[in-house]
Amino acid sequence: MPRPKCPPIAADVIAEVGDKVVLIERRNVPLGWAIPGGFVDFGETVEAAAVREAREEISLEVELRAILGVYSRPDRDPRGQTITVVYVARASGAPRGADDAKNATLCDPRNPPTPLAFDHAEILAEYVRWLDTGELPAPWRKP
Repeated sequence: MPRPKCPPIAADVIAEVGDKVVLIERRNVPLGWAIPGGFVDFGETVEAAAVREAREEISLEVELRAILGVYSRPDRDPRGQTITVVYVARASGAPRGADDAKNATLCDPRNPPTPLAFDHAEILAEYVRWLDTGELPAPWRKP
């Protein structure tokens, strides 16, 4: 049986440092600010990819504590269809942009820098809602 052709899987991390979160300024297109993350490597779990990408892009070790959601809208990434699992994690220290990140900054998730890349404005809004209400986003998305 031939291997199915599927969209790539990514893992993103909302890294909390106190009451702030870490965002990166992307070095590559699409430019803008983003939640740190990247593609899962073959032979790697999504959780391990999230921890690795945080280490590579923001130079911090993170402790995953929750899955905020799975984001799969086909047009969410202008480079092509990508599915991402977004984790919430704890971190400490000062972030430093590395790898695909031009810069990294701590910011108030209610007032992030702009422009935000991908669908990260929607994701951060859902994260803030989770902080305020304790309710995770619905596990489904409108098509």
